[in-house]
Amino acid sequence: MQIAICGKTNCGKTTYFSAATLVDAEVSNRIFTTIKPNRGVGYVTAPCVCRELGVKCNPQNSKCVDGIRLIPVKLIDIAGLVPGAHKGKGLGNSFLSDIMEANALIHIVDASGGTDEGGNPVQPGTHNPMDDVLFLEKEIDYWILGILQKNWRDMCRKTEAKVGKLDDLIHKQLSGLGITLDDVKRALREVPVKEDSPEEEMLGFVEMLRKKSKPMIVAANKADVSSAEANIKRMQETEIMSVPCSAESELALRRAEKEEDIKYIPGDKKFELIKQDLDEKKKKALEFIQKNVLDKYGSTGVQQVLNKAAFDLLKMIVVYPVENETHYTSGKGHVLPDAYLVPKGTTPKQLAGMIHTDFLEKFIAAVDARTKQRMAADHELKNNDVVKIMLRK
Repeated sequence: MQIAICGKTNCGKTTYFSAATLVDAEVSNRIFTTIKPNRGVGYVTAPCVCRELGVKCNPQNSKCVDGIRLIPVKLIDIAGLVPGAHKGKGLGNSFLSDIMEANALIHIVDASGGTDEGGNPVQPGTHNPMDDVLFLEKEIDYWILGILQKNWRDMCRKTEAKVGKLDDLIHKQLSGLGITLDDVKRALREVPVKEDSPEEEMLGFVEMLRKKSKPMIVAANKADVSSAEANIKRMQETEIMSVPCSAESELALRRAEKEEDIKYIPGDKKFELIKQDLDEKKKKALEFIQKNVLDKYGSTGVQQVLNKAAFDLLKMIVVYPVENETHYTSGKGHVLPDAYLVPKGTTPKQLAGMIHTDFLEKFIAAVDARTKQRMAADHELKNNDVVKIMLRK
């Protein structure tokens, strides 16, 4: 699973990426500081089943901190988009292509209204961040539309001549954009289009296709700036999925935790001061974060955005495969060794294939480690299932 962090220049994308991954990416207010995408690993968090089962886990593919399982996900920090990106402005074609690698999008928006449409710094409160939300959607939609229109008449005529089905032809035309045939079929059911469809209808179809294939959440960043509060409230009154966010605060907290100044779990609403002799400048910065971000919004928002992207947008669940259903261990004796993020509706047989491609052919059945009952190959797994996969030798 890969999640793209995108938005216009100077909205805080790379700060968010650095906070989520602790990768030291270059951060500045220069246009196009990010040219090639930064790539790293962030973590989705969920309560670990170790406490429910009364065991001490030994995670191998993830981490467990105080009963919270941290499950890795790939993050890609896309360079800032500018108006007209779909026409190639600002290396737009390259950046939009990078966006299409992802399963979901985190759109970082400057909620303080302190950057104009081109990403240039302006007086906070003078730009409407809702315009930025629409801007990114428009750039993606027009870019996809341009690719679709290249052979649109030919595709429609092939459909009329029964040479091919329209959904298959559209899927083929958009190959490489991470858009599935099922995405195309669902979008066509909701917004049917044909050869003589006006551009407005075509855009409606493309918009639906984007929503199906690249679901998006807005991180209302710079929430610690006073002008952001009213904008965040307005954003939350819309249908847009958004979370108040302060990437700078999260980055400061994670660095302080790494330096053992504080104890902090990403997503928490407070931290614990460890070094009592911390210098006054750091102490005041931490006090500001607690008062103006954590107390006000309940978190910095960075972790909540990642979690919502995985669980609300992509409808993922967490499952724990084991080899010994009695002790919840791997073959090497590690307790609850792995936590897998899988799409809701995943079956035990599909899980086996995710663990190793060879397991798909060798799959016999699965066992629910809690009940010790067998699961059928097509049984739908539930969140926090602990599963033994049985294989042919």
